[in-house]
Amino acid sequence: MRQSLYNVARAKATLAVALRTNGTVNGTAVDLHENKDASRSAMLIVHSGSITDGSHAVVLQESDDNSSWGTVAAADLQGSAPTLTSTDDDALFELGYKGSKRYLRASVTTSGATTGGTFGATIVRAFPRRTPIAHS
Repeated sequence: MRQSLYNVARAKATLAVALRTNGTVNGTAVDLHENKDASRSAMLIVHSGSITDGSHAVVLQESDDNSSWGTVAAADLQGSAPTLTSTDDDALFELGYKGSKRYLRASVTTSGATTGGTFGATIVRAFPRRTPIAHS
């Protein structure tokens, strides 16, 4: 059988697409060991709609236990975490993760917004230790 990305990757929403104004929002946790397949790699994808104003700083957070969260160290990232501004309408940002924690989520802090911006984030987990990933 020819290997395909569909068989070794799965996308999970971490931040629902929504209009965001001032404050911090933490995304839903994504378990890299879902279905006991222990994904060895992940990528955060941030997708924007209309960003009217403000600064929307997105970070990737990690956890061993889905309760104590910390920002991923730069050494465990591939690329730079994005900060969305009014010049980032309809944009896509990718951030690779090469750390070893079990859980990931996106977190965004918005400041200086009057009307804000619409965007969401997805985590793609891939290269499980056991293949294939079961899609539902």
